[in-house]
Amino acid sequence: MSPGSSPLLQRARDVGAQVAARHADAVDRDARFPAEAFAALKAARLLGAMVPRDYGGEGASLAAVAAIGHELAQHCPSTGMIYAMHQIQVACIVRHGQETAWHRTLLGRLAEEQLLLASATTEAGIGGDVRSSSCAVEASGGRFRLEKHATVISYGTQADGILVTARRTPDAPASDQVIVAFLKADCRLEETVSWDTLGMRGTCSQGYRLFAEAGTEQILPLPYADISARTMLPTTHILWSSMWLGIATDAVARARAFVRSEARKKPGSTPPGALRLAEATTLLNQMRASIVSAIRQYEEAEGEPDRLTSMAFAIAMNTLKVGAAQTLVRIVEQALLVCGLNGYRNDSEYSVARHLRDAHSAPLMISNDRILGNTANLLLMQKDNMGLFG
Repeated sequence: MSPGSSPLLQRARDVGAQVAARHADAVDRDARFPAEAFAALKAARLLGAMVPRDYGGEGASLAAVAAIGHELAQHCPSTGMIYAMHQIQVACIVRHGQETAWHRTLLGRLAEEQLLLASATTEAGIGGDVRSSSCAVEASGGRFRLEKHATVISYGTQADGILVTARRTPDAPASDQVIVAFLKADCRLEETVSWDTLGMRGTCSQGYRLFAEAGTEQILPLPYADISARTMLPTTHILWSSMWLGIATDAVARARAFVRSEARKKPGSTPPGALRLAEATTLLNQMRASIVSAIRQYEEAEGEPDRLTSMAFAIAMNTLKVGAAQTLVRIVEQALLVCGLNGYRNDSEYSVARHLRDAHSAPLMISNDRILGNTANLLLMQKDNMGLFG
């Protein structure tokens, strides 16, 4: 069955149109967690969608989850982004936790209880480099302690669990990292930075000092470097790009509605914004094609660690993220010019003000400049392949 016509997607459409859209303005205005949307997502069993059926989940593919995020973001971008962030963490447990009993139990709870997972990868003093940690696991007698000064933990106080990166031991280098799954009862959060931002206000991405203690069985066995390359990096870029496409899709839909309204006022004439609408639609289709291509590339490489950790694959995923973030901003800016003051107003049915504010977060989430720098280094080492199909 196509991800675009699955029963899961229909459930997401219902949640998006009937719940998320109704509360989106309040979520944005008050910078509050979209509690109503996530209560509905839990009731629709969409938080555990990616959990395999053997553990009680829906066994949804990455493509299906990307389509759900795209749908939700058309109604409430903060809801779409939180859903994407959650599913990135679920994907890490699904792909790298089934060999350990504790994580298998967690998979069952994710499906049965529809738990919401957050992540803590950024850290004060490391400049946004998620492949480096200063905090460390301090283990003793089958237990361990961890303290992390996280600059951002999105929806940290609303999450039922948090996946945290840290050095393997206090003596390990900054790049020798593990990822640990904590449940709410395992940790304590002390807020250090508030969240009053231009856009993506409902993600509630405050900074925290995290204190945690748990059993060593909660540490995923594979090094974080491998988990990142094989799962976290590609799923992050694919799911983020998909929800950004949702923002762009709704902005273009509003621009189209505005142009049609103008055309009805002057039958037989082409409204001035029609050409810009055509340009925005072209960019939207290009953005969609790049995401679909990346999903297919990931599906083809899945299960082949050598392909997933190759320079060519990393470059492709990096390119997707940078391109999608840049294109989103361009599309929403074009939609704004099409709608004019009606798009600029917050109280207009054609408003794209929130879209524009949310769009400008995209190049900053894992900075495009940082990703371009990493890609530039990879390109220096990669052998050129100038064929039409790569």
